[in-house]
Amino acid sequence: MSLQLEDIELICRVKYRYWRAIDMGHIEEVRDLLTEDVRVDFVGGSYRWQMEGRDVFLNALAQAFNPQTISVHTGHHPEIDVLTPTTAKGVWYLTDTFIHLTENIVTEGSALYRDEYLKVDGVWRIKVSTYQRIYERVDRLTERPNITAHYLGTRRATS
Repeated sequence: MSLQLEDIELICRVKYRYWRAIDMGHIEEVRDLLTEDVRVDFVGGSYRWQMEGRDVFLNALAQAFNPQTISVHTGHHPEIDVLTPTTAKGVWYLTDTFIHLTENIVTEGSALYRDEYLKVDGVWRIKVSTYQRIYERVDRLTERPNITAHYLGTRRATS
């Protein structure tokens, strides 16, 4: 079996940029990483995000990743298969923390992403992104956490 290492690395960079951009509220940067008809289905223990279309998804991201939230998403152990010169699929292991400061809720957990990628005009983009939680923990904080640095709190998220 031969691996398309350059394509695999380019796909990894797309996913890494995706997580960094959402954590920083750089929603317009996410636009360039998605196909117009992107489909997402994120299943957690306390929510389900299911939607189609880049603009619909970007609007949802802009609402969720705002100055009252803190998030950290890290992806690990990518398993990328390049199927054709313009299609690929991948599995990623996610660990994440999401703090909602207004509601004093912390959600943390892990999930397995299963994505599909499409090369459009020579650039890899996310076409389908789904995940199922491996575990999720949601805790209500009794008091506001002592946050000493908060990127989204000091910068306006770009939508």
